[in-house]
Amino acid sequence: MSSTPSPHHRRSGSADLEDPTGETAEDRHRPPKRQRPPKHRLLRIAVPALLIVAWLVVSGIGGPYFGKVDEVSSNDNTSYLPASAEATQVQQRLTDFTGDDTVPAVVVFASDSAGSADAELGESELQQLNAALDKATKIHGVVRDSTSPVIGSKDGKAAEAFVPIDSKADVAAVVGALRAELRTNAPDGVSVHVTGPAGFTSDLVDAFGGIDGLLLGVALGAVLVILIIVYRSLLLPFLVLITSTFALCAALLLVWWLAKAGVLVLTGQTQGILFILVIGAATDYALLYTARFREELATRQDKLAATLVTLRNTVQPILASGGTVIAGLLCLLLSDLNSNKSLGPVAAIGIAFALLSALTLLPSLLLIFGRIAYWPRMLRADPHTDPATSGPYAWVGNGIARRPRTIWIVVALVLLAGTAGVGQLRADGVPQSDLVTSTSDARDGQQVLAEHFPGGSGTPAYVITDQSDLQQVADTLLADDGVDSVSVTSTDAAAGTLPVTSDGVSPPGGPAGGRGAGPTVSDGDVLLQATLSDPADSNAAEDTVVRLRADLHGQAEIGGATATTVDTNTASIHDRNLIIPVVLVVIMIILMILLRAILAPLLLIIATVLSLGTAMGVSALIFNQILDLPGADPAVPLYGFVFLVALGVDYNIFLMTRVREESVGHGTRTGIRRGLAITGGVITSAGLVLAATFAALVVIPILFLLQLAVIVAFGVLLDTFIVRTLLVPAVSYDIGRRIWWPSRLSRAGGSNRSGEERDPGDD
Repeated sequence: MSSTPSPHHRRSGSADLEDPTGETAEDRHRPPKRQRPPKHRLLRIAVPALLIVAWLVVSGIGGPYFGKVDEVSSNDNTSYLPASAEATQVQQRLTDFTGDDTVPAVVVFASDSAGSADAELGESELQQLNAALDKATKIHGVVRDSTSPVIGSKDGKAAEAFVPIDSKADVAAVVGALRAELRTNAPDGVSVHVTGPAGFTSDLVDAFGGIDGLLLGVALGAVLVILIIVYRSLLLPFLVLITSTFALCAALLLVWWLAKAGVLVLTGQTQGILFILVIGAATDYALLYTARFREELATRQDKLAATLVTLRNTVQPILASGGTVIAGLLCLLLSDLNSNKSLGPVAAIGIAFALLSALTLLPSLLLIFGRIAYWPRMLRADPHTDPATSGPYAWVGNGIARRPRTIWIVVALVLLAGTAGVGQLRADGVPQSDLVTSTSDARDGQQVLAEHFPGGSGTPAYVITDQSDLQQVADTLLADDGVDSVSVTSTDAAAGTLPVTSDGVSPPGGPAGGRGAGPTVSDGDVLLQATLSDPADSNAAEDTVVRLRADLHGQAEIGGATATTVDTNTASIHDRNLIIPVVLVVIMIILMILLRAILAPLLLIIATVLSLGTAMGVSALIFNQILDLPGADPAVPLYGFVFLVALGVDYNIFLMTRVREESVGHGTRTGIRRGLAITGGVITSAGLVLAATFAALVVIPILFLLQLAVIVAFGVLLDTFIVRTLLVPAVSYDIGRRIWWPSRLSRAGGSNRSGEERDPGDD
């Protein structure tokens, strides 16, 4: 064999001297000896077997928890708010006045023949509806004593009833039973809807019902198809999917118990993001590992040696990529919203297990299967193999080398044009009735309710004030055009509430000042209930609450469903403005440490932010012009930012760590071409996998998840095919070795472990 090192040997620099197996270049391609040292037998059999068994045990324990998530999941918006929020403080005191911790349901009855002469609900129909309601209130979970009778509308075409549901019960199940029972016993020609907070909660729970089955099935199916196409292998895709699903089982096991202990708030939304993030991230890390392992098997006969070298060369970029995502997610702990604050550690736990499985379980599986894992593709050791000299990305690198400045300027201008749509992203909140994109009985009921009753019926604004200010506060409420009526919680449970007018409180059965029940007083305060003129989840209702809070500042506190939405939107905007710059700084620091440079990380951050702006701008056009969506939650830009920046930087880390490795032996400009050629295929595959997994979120009929799926899937593809393939390599090539400033690699005559001449363009 010639003593002249092959191109691949030169790429590895002094890797021969640092080979953890102790192999020399001459030994590397000899057939393995039959007798192995005890240490090698331990590494080959015992260690991987123990790791695989450990993961089997953990996944076997964690797997059944997929069916138990509902036990620790919450969809109560009030619980997301910080304790300092006004709506939270009012919510915490409601039981002092009402005595029961309930979720209100509003039952709406309407004649199916609206507009015709016989559309009215007569006395006979109202009696039948009361009888039906009486039967329905026997359902377990309904607070029977506090249920109101059926109340007819002024136009006689509809009726309503207020049914409190015990908050400790399964609200969705109770609402489902209530709907079925009432529809069975309602008179012919009368439609029944259950709306209000309980109705919308039930619809949300039903919408999230496909997370455990449908979402996972679609995501895993999409990933499997992509992996089969990428690997052209039958076994390897399943080994990668085992790695990701075992990671998800382990993460869910820990998250479930933390939620059970009250350490975390787990929601259906958080659950869906956890599933997608773990599958996507674990698969991405597995792609990086399997690509490098295949590369080493092409130059080494011994699979243990290939495993050890692969681990040595992939641990740093995988840990750096995962650490970047974890750091970005943990910045959500700065959030005022408990839902955002909880997503940070929940998702970070998922990424940690994705890292762990990719660096322990997958290497163990591949060490056992070796080249068989890539069957029917045949991998044979070839000392002259150089992956940097062939393939489509080698051709792209050569094209960039010819006109780098022209390429990056054109790409940057196109991306800047895409950011023009950012201003059209309406992320100031959406009505609760629009959160579910599929059929919603609560939304239908809300529309019927608004046609025949005050829009806020059954979902009042709760106002707590000092007893001495009762009348003054009531007058302020009644003077607002957005308020239809005001009542005060009564000491008589049967009466429920007492009407309040400009003349005072009206006890049942008598005028103001007469005998009867009075307002319930707690610590000197009373609870007023203001029925709003507009639907509780409408923008008009939110504007009314904002006005009333300004008018009653320092005199009363306002809570309820509408106030909760107002406080949630305010907190989301605060989180967005605080967390986005913090994430950028944290990721910048990590990149500087990883690349041992300042200029390269700065350029990577700028490229990623530019890609994010384009993704947001194009997504806004899709939402408004194509999908005709009603707007977006204020948290959508924040989540999109965190995922796209953290995950987008991931691919740049994969690229630039390999570019730096190649630059040490070949010079920066040659290193850029080689790094792009070697990593191009695996990073593109990883981008397709991550985009496909996030796109799977569209199968869950929730507006927030639909918008997040569009933003992240499009952003990942944009980053994969444009930013990482063209923009970053072209800018780096144009700048040359100075990209590594201020490290020694940026200076002429800097480190060159192989002793080769540098690319003349670097100097």
